Amino acid sequence: MIPTIIAIVVVIVIVCVIAGIYNNMVTLRNRIDNAWQNIDTQLQRRNDLIPNLVETVKGYASHEREALAAVTNARNAAVTATTPDEKMAADGVLTSALRQLFAVAEAYPDLKANANFMQLQTSLEDTENKVSYARQSYNDCVLNYNNAIQTFPGVIFAGIFQFKERQGFEAEEAARSVPNVKF
Repeated sequence: MIPTIIAIVVVIVIVCVIAGIYNNMVTLRNRIDNAWQNIDTQLQRRNDLIPNLVETVKGYASHEREALAAVTNARNAAVTATTPDEKMAADGVLTSALRQLFAVAEAYPDLKANANFMQLQTSLEDTENKVSYARQSYNDCVLNYNNAIQTFPGVIFAGIFQFKERQGFEAEEAARSVPNVKF
């Protein structure tokens, strides 16, 4: 009778440990999805502000068509991206195009003094800060999740329950360079 009770207790402990590991992996995976949704929300906010910014700049710097077209094309690519990887890539291109546009705006004192442009620029900068924070949070969630599924004992159960490694957000190489503006 005692060996049976001990066996039952051991089985219950093992089941509880496995359930705890599984539940932790699910929680971490859900945090990644939530963090990505936060990034997506901020990217959408930025995409909504960009047409207003482009229209404001057009009024002052209509001959800067190349910079305006680059922002518009990058925004359209960002809006049509569907997967997180596509959105990450489109986001990098859009960030680079916005830097170029703001660099162009520096050459137009009247534009820089325009209240509408200043408000839009401030809103975009605020959104960029939120995107940056959301990216950091996403990468932290990915790191925690990947650590959980790659370390013992999680690595054993990750394969059994088909938990796959996730990729963090990495900035495009072009986003690390300063835009080159020629007048």
